[in-house]
Amino acid sequence: MSEYSEPTKFIDLAAQQKLIRSQIDAAIKKVLDHGQYIMGPEVAELERQLCVTTGAKHALTCANGTDALSLVLMAWGIGLGDAVFVPSFTYVATAEAPAQLGATPFFVDVCENTFNLDPQSFKQAIIDSRALGLKPAVVIAVDLFGQPADVDAITEIAHAENIRVLVDGAQSFGATSKGRTVGSMGDATTTSFFPAKPLGCYGDGGAVFTNNDENAEIINAIRLHGKGVQKYDNVRIGLNSRLDSIQAAILIEKLKLFPKELELRSRVATNYAELLSDLVKVPRLLTGHTSAWAQYTLIIDSRDQVQRKLAKHGIPSVVYYPIPLCKQTGYKHYPVVKTGTCVSSRLSNNVLSLPMHPYLSLRSQKFIAQQIIDITKS
Repeated sequence: MSEYSEPTKFIDLAAQQKLIRSQIDAAIKKVLDHGQYIMGPEVAELERQLCVTTGAKHALTCANGTDALSLVLMAWGIGLGDAVFVPSFTYVATAEAPAQLGATPFFVDVCENTFNLDPQSFKQAIIDSRALGLKPAVVIAVDLFGQPADVDAITEIAHAENIRVLVDGAQSFGATSKGRTVGSMGDATTTSFFPAKPLGCYGDGGAVFTNNDENAEIINAIRLHGKGVQKYDNVRIGLNSRLDSIQAAILIEKLKLFPKELELRSRVATNYAELLSDLVKVPRLLTGHTSAWAQYTLIIDSRDQVQRKLAKHGIPSVVYYPIPLCKQTGYKHYPVVKTGTCVSSRLSNNVLSLPMHPYLSLRSQKFIAQQIIDITKS
């Protein structure tokens, strides 16, 4: 393949913004004109649209995806003595939320074929947590890189032990499992609207989805400082975790593009798989699953060589995640399932995420693939 000079972005927010810049400007102007910058009408309208999109009864926006996790755990009364089961191969926010509440993140392993929580590792961890005198309380099923975890298998194990299931859909908003949209599964679901996410705003943002009326009422109170019937009647410990009206207005406009962008992401993933599957391990979807393709992540032995060659050609790539949570300084004192997290460790040494966004040209995809092919064949 000949040299190729077209600039490649890991995530191209500018290409999307170019399509809807006038609509974004008008939406922001509307907020500036009415002046309700916090919890304005755009927030209520976005929450209504999110319910329609996910099929959830309640959608409650908040300041960010980490707060979304905390809001649910606080509403469930999670704290000291509770074990919250967390995959070791994920972003730190999943463990950070329970740790901040005094609960114990209990690390379990993941499945190599999906990057998501291993139900059998989780099952063993329940036994191990009780042996340590902890109360098994919640499992956080992370939908890593965009594909939903095996929520049915996880829920069957969890509910048999009176454990709640919290789906961390920070990377999977828009994906489906057996016809169910992310946001409608588990005992509650959270997501993030960080700019790099499949549906992202231009700042921080997040949301909680639940079908439980009582939980929704409590979460709404907690995100508003724990207020009761009015803002100066604080009936519980809360957070200041509200989505700004401007960010809600931006997300409303982005939602209009979202279904088409999911199709385009899927097409990019299909192209990568066709180009690379004979030489490296590409991501695969479980039967009945779709992915939001937040990342396109390879498992590759020659990762460092490939990353250097891509960089030489101006192609960005990222390692998500280079160190399992259970080995990180701030978390290595927390318990780990006795069968270990060897898959998480192996993935940390061999994963590499390629550029992935709806506007990545086929030409760029082919050039990226060719660099990887050249390395793996040499």
